[in-house]
Amino acid sequence: MNRRAFLRATGVAAAGSLAGCSTGGNGNTAEGTTNAVADERARELAERFAPTVYFDANERWFPTDPRPYESDAEGRTVVDGFDAFEGYTRRSDELGSPPDPTVFFRAVEYENSPLAVVQFWFYSAFDQFTTNFHWHDWEVLHVFVDTETDEPQMYVASAHSPAVPNNEYIDPDPETVPRVLSELGSHSSTMSLNDRADSFQRVPTDGLAADITNRALDGLDALTEIPVAYGLPRDEGTRLPYLVPELDGRPLYEHDRLPSVEASSLVADELTVRSFADLTSPPTNLPRRETGLAFDYRGRETGADDGRDDAATATVAYDLVPTAEVEHISAFAGPRLGFEFAVPQFVEDAIEKHITTTDPPWTQTRYDDPATDITEPVHRATLAERYEVVGEPTGVNSVIASVTEAVRSADAPDDEGLTTARPAVEAVAFLQSDPVAVPTFGGIAVVRDVAPGEHRLTVNGAGFAPHSEPVTVSGEDDATPAGADGEIPLVASGDAVKLGIDADGTDADLTRLRVEDDFAGTLYDAAMDGPDAVYVHRGGAFTAEVRDAEDDVGAFRVNPGEESAVDIDRPRTGKASLAEYVADLSSETADAVRAAARDDASGSANAVGGLARALEAVGAAAARAAERADAGDRGNADRALEALDSNLERAAARLEDSRDGLPEPVAKATEKRFGQAEKRAAQALDARKL
Repeated sequence: MNRRAFLRATGVAAAGSLAGCSTGGNGNTAEGTTNAVADERARELAERFAPTVYFDANERWFPTDPRPYESDAEGRTVVDGFDAFEGYTRRSDELGSPPDPTVFFRAVEYENSPLAVVQFWFYSAFDQFTTNFHWHDWEVLHVFVDTETDEPQMYVASAHSPAVPNNEYIDPDPETVPRVLSELGSHSSTMSLNDRADSFQRVPTDGLAADITNRALDGLDALTEIPVAYGLPRDEGTRLPYLVPELDGRPLYEHDRLPSVEASSLVADELTVRSFADLTSPPTNLPRRETGLAFDYRGRETGADDGRDDAATATVAYDLVPTAEVEHISAFAGPRLGFEFAVPQFVEDAIEKHITTTDPPWTQTRYDDPATDITEPVHRATLAERYEVVGEPTGVNSVIASVTEAVRSADAPDDEGLTTARPAVEAVAFLQSDPVAVPTFGGIAVVRDVAPGEHRLTVNGAGFAPHSEPVTVSGEDDATPAGADGEIPLVASGDAVKLGIDADGTDADLTRLRVEDDFAGTLYDAAMDGPDAVYVHRGGAFTAEVRDAEDDVGAFRVNPGEESAVDIDRPRTGKASLAEYVADLSSETADAVRAAARDDASGSANAVGGLARALEAVGAAAARAAERADAGDRGNADRALEALDSNLERAAARLEDSRDGLPEPVAKATEKRFGQAEKRAAQALDARKL
């Protein structure tokens, strides 16, 4: 992966809207105002563009009418979460089918412009997902229409949050009825606009056009060049574990106000985990998406969808109802439901965030100004060129990263080297300054609409140890990379070792921590302020580098093995620290070379022995340099370091003569450690601090 290109490319990505809870917030505004389209014309537009909606076979909460569950609260009409969840579940069980299948619509037009928008709002009684769960859910599909040409200009389908780019399509086929693919549990919406009716194609494939026109991440190889939009991960070959909603520490189905709700009323067990932290490794047996029910407009004539194959197990007819008929509902209520993320810090073991209930659509900015929901800059710029009432795209700060998994490398000696791979499951990212967590898509984390300033990013996943790091958003760049060069490698919980750094009791003012594995390279690189920690894989061999406020460097060798935690207490920076590191690394490598020498390699025993002795000489020279630096003798310390450089050159030459007598993984590890030793020896020679 060309990660720098990835970072540059994601700067063009745009913010998404909070499905069910958004009030805009994408940094975009329209330059005009809207008026409601006349009832007859609004109905005509709604019937023409009424979408077919496909659902996962495991879906539990389908678009319905909230009015059967409304009640009076001190003169205000509200829909209580318990009433809606209980009532919907009971009626669904009694009917054996989704009760009151309904899609709400509204049409608005911009003043002094031929641009109109028909909105389709989908209400569900509950939301259960991997990042959150909450009472009630409102999703929306915007259809932008030119009233002079009578042709659709763009579809915008709502994703999870203001931090997640929406799924959008510019200039759709005017003869094709839009299809919406609803994500299991969360109801996040993407689209199906090509000839494969019930699945999502992010990029053109198998002769099919892509189902979105969001821009790709330029500069990445073919496997990672993906348009920046949430999509439908379970339909794209990735897996998502779902969480069980709890209230007051108990599963929601045990609550006495939900007598009809059972465990089977939620997302199926085979897709569900009770806690991310309870797993020692990511689940690999989660089922992929399968199509279940399809919802279609009751008044649509047969064949209006171009006759494409319908893979749904059954079709449910829904009613189209104007949103004006539910605008009297002032609130969708319910107690807060919590979910927890662990944070690897000495001073803070967990943070709990909450998702509350949803805001009614008619209180949201996008209800009257749908253009605020356009999240792809090119799409917005295109509409702005066509219609003066749509403003040009504005910059929105992003925090971005590629989330991978650290695993043992087949090229390294056992438990002495790592590589990174695509994770088995999608992860979850959130900024502690924002209560909304966002899922990754294709392993990409994009947190949009971030205020300039200091933040802490946490990334979690089922069966993974949590990752947490500070991130500074300057506001000057569209994209702020997190992780190491834009990559965050997570570690399976069963292989995780907590590496702690604590300079308490020293005069060191540490400002940055960097962790490098011999084979995988840099795995962590972030600012620090006081004690900090990061999870590393026990199968790796690491160099922990710290920097202080004066930009002096210290380095420490970490071989976790079977340890559950490794603490670097009272770390220091300067010549002594770096020279001592070279001594430790050389001694470790000499022992590894002697232990791995091959008995069957004739004529190589002397060469391997010579390599081991050369490494021991390097270690002795480094130890002398460290001792002299500790004694405050800068001149002799530097002379010892200059001699160390010559010893390293001789030892490296010995390696080439010894390869036939060493297993290839050991030879590779030795070569990589020479690179580290040379780097740290040079830093030691240049160091100002003893």
